[in-house]
Amino acid sequence: MKHFKLSLLTQGALIAALYTALTYLINYFGLANGAIQVRISEALTVLPVFTPSAVPGLFIGCLLSNLLIGASIWDIVFGSLASFIGALFTYFLRNHEKWAALPPILSNTLIIPFVLKFAYGLPDTLPYLFLTVGLGEIISCGVFGTILLYALKPRAKQLFPNNY
Repeated sequence: MKHFKLSLLTQGALIAALYTALTYLINYFGLANGAIQVRISEALTVLPVFTPSAVPGLFIGCLLSNLLIGASIWDIVFGSLASFIGALFTYFLRNHEKWAALPPILSNTLIIPFVLKFAYGLPDTLPYLFLTVGLGEIISCGVFGTILLYALKPRAKQLFPNNY
């Protein structure tokens, strides 16, 4: 039982660290926040298909990322919650892997435009922000996340032995 808990804790910590590192990296290209964002770290939001530890791992990774890149408090809170909601619903859909990318796409597309508009005072209209954030999420989660999902699937039992 201790080994199982340690394994889950380690997986969650590794996912959080990887999410943070990828977000920090993409921030150098100006794509981690703003009206147009393609966080490649969001591809990791498919990982709850393989392990429940990805849910808190993604939440903590997003929280740390937002802190490190200097996001507003509202972005830190609501952006992290959007990732948590997306990861949680991906976990609920783990038996329907073809839909794994949909929850994070929807949660971020519905929440982040309001954060951008009201926390950062972006002059863009909400429909434009829904479009740009949604497209960024489709690229990050829908394309890269789905590629990651199917790339990891053949090795899932080795990578996530206690969960898959």
